Amino acid sequence: MGSNHGFRKLALEISDTAKAIETARELQGEHDWVPIAEADAVVALGGDGFMLSVLHAMLDRGQILPCYGVNRGTVGFLMNKYRHGARILDKVNRSRSIGISPLRMEAVTQDGQRHVECAINEVSLLREKRQTAKLEVSVDDKVRIKELVADGVLVATPAGSTAYNLSANGPILPLDSQLLALTPISAFRPRRWSGAILPDRASIRITVNEPDKRPVAAVADQKEVRDIAEVSIEIARDSELTLLFDPGHSLDERIVAEQFAT
Repeated sequence: MGSNHGFRKLALEISDTAKAIETARELQGEHDWVPIAEADAVVALGGDGFMLSVLHAMLDRGQILPCYGVNRGTVGFLMNKYRHGARILDKVNRSRSIGISPLRMEAVTQDGQRHVECAINEVSLLREKRQTAKLEVSVDDKVRIKELVADGVLVATPAGSTAYNLSANGPILPLDSQLLALTPISAFRPRRWSGAILPDRASIRITVNEPDKRPVAAVADQKEVRDIAEVSIEIARDSELTLLFDPGHSLDERIVAEQFAT
């Protein structure tokens, strides 16, 4: 079942793809669009990458609005199907709300600088050079792996579990599971460690061993911090985002369906 949100003021965010621009032209005369600062909700035209950029911009501004995505990109996992002729205001108001809690990454570099970034999909640690990374992995202040030798490791949210995490053979997490995926990337040692599923209340700390010889970068979605010494990762409960989905096309259904894809 959908909802009746009662949104009246919508802002339109448009990616630079030809399909998105063409769709924007079709929608321009359909609704009296307002600037995002005045809006009740946002309509984003593009693909998953563009949706992530719109959500990150809202986090950066501290103005978090419900966001209804229209797929004018490729995969469109976070988006709704485009249906020509359907009134956009009606679709947004009938949509179902799904709450998404991003990760908060605090990365400390080798020279002591601190960087705090949010990630909606995943935080990944990746080797910068040809040598494998050597990483110590702690969960809730308890060392779980003294030395993980790998190309890297990532922590994924349920919303991001079908992205980079799935490509690294990590588990798909149902949206309401309140879990995180901790997934190695091309692990060499421990060779048989395939990762862990953790409660989303867990606090994860990853420390880089031999950083001068084996430098590591940390990436929160699309934001990279290089030459890190340590990274702490936990859910940013004060920054919950709201995605809007058409009835029958919600994100939790897509996560289930993805597990049966052939």
